[in-house]
Amino acid sequence: MRKLMLLTVIAGLGLASAAAAQTVAPQASPYDRAPWWMKESVITQTGYVFTEIPANRANFSATFLTVADTAEKAQNLAIAQTKGLNQALDKLGKDKVRISTSFSMRALYEQYRDKNGNRIEDQRGDKIEKYQVSLNLVVEVRDTALLERAYALVLAAAPTSSTPINFNLQPDNETNTWLYTEAVKDAHTRALQSATAAGGKLGGIKVIDPTGRACETDILARAPDSAWDNTSAQEVMVTGSRIAYAAPPPPPPAPVAMANYEAGSADYLEAKALQNPFIQTPPLQRLEAKACVVYGLN
Repeated sequence: MRKLMLLTVIAGLGLASAAAAQTVAPQASPYDRAPWWMKESVITQTGYVFTEIPANRANFSATFLTVADTAEKAQNLAIAQTKGLNQALDKLGKDKVRISTSFSMRALYEQYRDKNGNRIEDQRGDKIEKYQVSLNLVVEVRDTALLERAYALVLAAAPTSSTPINFNLQPDNETNTWLYTEAVKDAHTRALQSATAAGGKLGGIKVIDPTGRACETDILARAPDSAWDNTSAQEVMVTGSRIAYAAPPPPPPAPVAMANYEAGSADYLEAKALQNPFIQTPPLQRLEAKACVVYGLN
């Protein structure tokens, strides 16, 4: 009887332990637990830095439309119309001025008027009159010193339409590294001044976080869902542009006898471009970066 009672008590304790294990509170989110270095007196400081650099890339496009009895003829006409232009742009350097082309074609149908006088295309296969080919030329200028010449050459080819010049900045690795280094320096300056103002002394470095997470407030308390930061550590952002107006253009060069060149040739377009200079000054682009550094406090 005693053995039976002892076994019953042990079984009851086991069930109670299992029930207790099932009711243990779940672990808090790891984002709510402070890291090891927060158990000491520390100061977390984010350094910010920005600079403005002229844009070093430019791109624009132009469209040439041709119409012929067949799609092949229309395409050949478009190619012939831009052959001299491509040759002239290639002379600027294929690594400095990059060109890409694309074609699109649509049929032009016979038209008639309905009872209200509206002109309507008879879109049937046996009612095709001609074909229209659209050749789109996209120019990417990687050396802005050549931008004015490239743009003038394209306009000299008399495209059907063209787009405005779009500027952008592609910072090199040296610039990115310099920005982050300056952000770390700014973090040190801010931390040093803050520690002195609080009556303490800045200690050694505990963490240098290139992601910026170490300085985010949701390490100690969960941030609200609406919290948002438009900066990012070691991420370069291009924001907006500022136009820098150049000095008045120089007087146009002496007229060139265009009759000496074959119309549409590379030499013809180059001579025509010289008669119509365009001043295109790359605007300034803003680059931003931040870095987080955690220091001890004495």
